[in-house]
Amino acid sequence: MSNVVLRCEKLIRAYDDGDKSVTVLRGVDFSLKAGEKIAVVGGSGSGKSTLLNLLGGLDSPSSGRVFMCGQDVARLDEKALCNLRNTQLGFVYQFHHLLPEFDAAENVAMPLLIGGAARKKAWRAAEAMLERVGMGHRLSHRPAQLSGGERQRVAIARALVGRPACVLLDEPTGNLDPRSAAQVLQLIDELGQDQASFVVVTHDPAIAAHMHRTLELDDGTLRELK
Repeated sequence: MSNVVLRCEKLIRAYDDGDKSVTVLRGVDFSLKAGEKIAVVGGSGSGKSTLLNLLGGLDSPSSGRVFMCGQDVARLDEKALCNLRNTQLGFVYQFHHLLPEFDAAENVAMPLLIGGAARKKAWRAAEAMLERVGMGHRLSHRPAQLSGGERQRVAIARALVGRPACVLLDEPTGNLDPRSAAQVLQLIDELGQDQASFVVVTHDPAIAAHMHRTLELDDGTLRELK
């Protein structure tokens, strides 16, 4: 089990809706190995983003457990959980969530600075990662000055700059034109060679086809398609 970077056991997530409870996830079991790329597919409202938030420690399950790099997330205090997320986990949202008042380099350096890295070291790492994702010529541009595909590449650079063990991506190409989506897909392929693990929530068959495995969420349960 030492090569498993992310795992959940019997994960259940239910929400109160007025006087009734709605169960989104029904006993989901899941594991992700080092260097593995997995797609999670399913219809709208099937719980894909809910699962991703639970795996990333952004939400708490109604029952069940999540293990991140061998640590039981439920047993960590807020400080320890934030540190684990900051050092071992990258998260790319469908809407990039870049800070509009900061340029590309500042956005990418932010996780390192929050983690206590020296400013010069954080800047060098941010510039190197932006160069790698094809954004080295846009270091000083703010999000409003970038195209949708460029903003998504900056968001991916921000998720990867700390060399996390695992990267979670929520519909990374959902708002992109076909050319930009193809660039993001190529980038995932290239970065997967570094032994980073990826969980990609997607509705795009082209993205799913590039993953090692595809899992489908249906009626709160997770099953493997390939």
